[in-house]
Amino acid sequence: MEKAFYITTPIYYVNASPHIGHAYTTIVADVLARYYRLAGYRTFFVTGTDEHGDKIAEASQKAGISPKAYADRISAQFRALWPELAVTNDYFIRTTDPDHVENVRRILQKVYDSGDIYFGHYEGHYCVGCERFYMEKELLNGCCPDHQTRPEFRKESNYFFRMGKYRDWLIAYIHDHPDFIRPERYRNEVLAFLREPLEDLCISRPKTRLTWGIEMPFDENYVTYVWFDALINYMTALGDPDGEKFKTFWPVAQHLIAKDILKPHGIYWPTMLRAAGFDPCRHLNVHGYWNVDQSKMSKSLGNVVKPLDLKDKYGLDAFRYFLLRDMVFGLDSSFSEEGFVQRINADLANDLGNLVSRSMTMAIKYGDGKTPAPGAPAEEDHILIETAGRVVHEVEACFEDLGLHKALMAIWEFINVTNKYIVEREPWTLAKDPANRARLATIIYNLLESLRVVSVLITPFMPGSAKKIMDQIGMDDMTGQNFDSIRRWGGLPPGSPLTRGESLFPRVELRKEERMETMTEAKKTEMPPP
Repeated sequence: MEKAFYITTPIYYVNASPHIGHAYTTIVADVLARYYRLAGYRTFFVTGTDEHGDKIAEASQKAGISPKAYADRISAQFRALWPELAVTNDYFIRTTDPDHVENVRRILQKVYDSGDIYFGHYEGHYCVGCERFYMEKELLNGCCPDHQTRPEFRKESNYFFRMGKYRDWLIAYIHDHPDFIRPERYRNEVLAFLREPLEDLCISRPKTRLTWGIEMPFDENYVTYVWFDALINYMTALGDPDGEKFKTFWPVAQHLIAKDILKPHGIYWPTMLRAAGFDPCRHLNVHGYWNVDQSKMSKSLGNVVKPLDLKDKYGLDAFRYFLLRDMVFGLDSSFSEEGFVQRINADLANDLGNLVSRSMTMAIKYGDGKTPAPGAPAEEDHILIETAGRVVHEVEACFEDLGLHKALMAIWEFINVTNKYIVEREPWTLAKDPANRARLATIIYNLLESLRVVSVLITPFMPGSAKKIMDQIGMDDMTGQNFDSIRRWGGLPPGSPLTRGESLFPRVELRKEERMETMTEAKKTEMPPP
């Protein structure tokens, strides 16, 4: 049976340019997609943009252009950013795509025909930033908990989804599938919310105040609420529900989201799917915030870090490594340029970069520019071989439970064991006596084989550096270099040509006057909804 893996990011709202928070989520998805491809899974990776609703209409009006033109402009920024960050998504969806519009209308009609959508009157506190109504008890000192602004009080006639009907089903489903929402803290958060009665969901907006949206298939005077539109993208990307792609990937669907959109994804989405006759996604994976100066990164606070600024200054792989190493998935993490530089110098320059540099220098100096043939391993070599095998299994386990920082810690354990192996074996001393030639060849081979193992292990995180290491050890064709290939020691063929490359990660000196002035934006505008 074919193994399959389907990973999605949230589709990003287009009333603001991409920042490091968007980059983190998308790079996590890319790391997972790259790993599962290396592990032999048929993989499909989707990202995109959410383009309807009040905020886009409002932002486009301020910009003096049509909502579609405005959405085109910002969506293009997201689309252009991902290749710059080595993101390998298979599909980029826009909620203005014709096939998505048709899919939303089809699902709305299906749920309407089943009796789970009805027309009614509603009044309540409406936050334009969130594009949703709040109950009185949800407000903090009368303000939206996310935007710290007072919502408008609105009275409207609208269409409603009988979400409350599915409360008991959802509670039972979460209990029966304890890993549906992970980490566990967010599962518990959803269950806590469900202890209260679950109100029905307003899923339309009258055209008298909003026309920028997908028209309801059963009433031309209303457009669809942005969340009932946006969430369906995860299905649209897979095409016809009766098709092979949908049947292959939907049962293994994994959504990646930030914690601020837990409620729509943890409550709205599974109940919508249930009403439409589909199963929920396999896993809803929820991460924390990147904080700057102790505050969540947001446009409204003017503390947005631009990913291309960091990538251009310090290098793409260093940027990717820092994001994945410094955030425990599910918890918040604090960004600082000083912390970033410390990671570069300690982990990348001192540990990985130094290992590659020393190994290649000695391999070329003590050989004829080719990988030597090893002899039988000595007792003192087993620590290297056994650690490699154990670390491969640990990294695979870490990917299963999204412990990406732990995966990197395990990889760095092997890097440090290899550096220690160099210090303890002293190849430079052995090289002084021709009688040690065979033993020296084995040690050099072990170092080069360690680099092969390391390069495969870091490929999901730092694909550019992995390729550079492979090139230096003569494996310029990486076909066949995957997680299966590093389970067995000795996969590097003797005789492979060796090439001394430039330093992978030069040390960085950060002086106060050199800190990027462009990393944060001073202009304060309202933070977009997710």
